[in-house]
Amino acid sequence: MGMINLVVIVGPTAVGKTATGISLAKKFNGEIISGDSMQVYRGMDIGTAKVTKEEMDGIPHYLIDIKEPTEPFSVAEFQQKAKECIQEIHAKGKVPILVGGTGLYINSVIYDYDFSTSEGDVDLRIQLENYAKENGNEALHRRLKDIDPISYKELHPNNVRRVIRALEVFQLTGKPINERVKQPSSSPYNDIVIGLTMERTKLYERIDLRVDIMIKEGLLGEAEELYNRGVQDCQSVQAIGYKEIYEYIRGEVTKEQAIDNLKRNSRRYAKRQLTWFRNKMDITWFDMTEEREKKARKNS
Repeated sequence: MGMINLVVIVGPTAVGKTATGISLAKKFNGEIISGDSMQVYRGMDIGTAKVTKEEMDGIPHYLIDIKEPTEPFSVAEFQQKAKECIQEIHAKGKVPILVGGTGLYINSVIYDYDFSTSEGDVDLRIQLENYAKENGNEALHRRLKDIDPISYKELHPNNVRRVIRALEVFQLTGKPINERVKQPSSSPYNDIVIGLTMERTKLYERIDLRVDIMIKEGLLGEAEELYNRGVQDCQSVQAIGYKEIYEYIRGEVTKEQAIDNLKRNSRRYAKRQLTWFRNKMDITWFDMTEEREKKARKNS
C-alpha cells in the first residue's frame, strides 16, 4: 500500500485559503481538514472567520467546532486528530485537504512531530504565568534569551502562552523546544504544499476590509457573549479578534481603538505567518493578487 496523498493549503490570514480549499475539494473529490488553532472552538465564529455552511457548498469539513472555548487545545492533540481525519477521508476514497494558517499545527502533521516527551508541568506553568503578571510579558520573554535564543527571536513577548511553553520545556528537558520536538525530514504522506500569497498592500487592504465585515456581522456581540459567559482567562480568547474586543468590553480602549488594534494586529500576524511559512516549509507558492483582481473586474 502506497503513501496517502495529502494536499496542504497554507498562507496568511485573509488571502483566500477557504475558497481555494473548497474549489480544489470539488475538483479532486476531496474533503477538508481545518488546520486552524481557533476554528476548533464552538461559539467563536465571526472572529475566527469560520467557514459557513453556505461556503462549504456540501464539502465536509473536519476539526471545526470540536471544543468549548474554555477547553485547552494543544498541537499534539491537533496532530493526533488530524491524522485520524486523514485516514478516515482516505478510507472513503477521497483526497484529504489540510487548510490553515497555523504553521506549527500544519508542520506537526506533515513532519510527523514526536510529542512523546512533552508532558507539561502545571505548577511551573502557574508560577510562570504569575511571573508575567507581576513583572510584565517582556520580562518573561527575556528569560528565553540565553536558554532558547531561537524561541526568543521567533516568539512575540505578548504570545505569553508560547513563551511559557518554551520555558517550561527547557526546564523539563534541559533542551530548547525546537531541539526537543523530534522532526523527521520526510513526511509520512505523499503531500503537496500549496502556499497562497498576495501583494502586501492588497493583502493588508483585504485584512482591514475583513475586520470591518466582522464588526458588521456582530463580532462585538459574539465577544461580549463569551465574556459574559466567563470565557476570560482561557487560551481561546487570547486570539487576535477577541483580545482586542475584550479590551474594549473592559473599558480599557474605545471601540475605534479596539477596531484599529484588531486591524493592526491582524496585519502583523499575516506578516509573521508569511515569514514562518517561507522559513519552515517547502512550499509551491501561488500569487493570489491577479486572481483577486480578475474576480473584482468580473464582478464590477
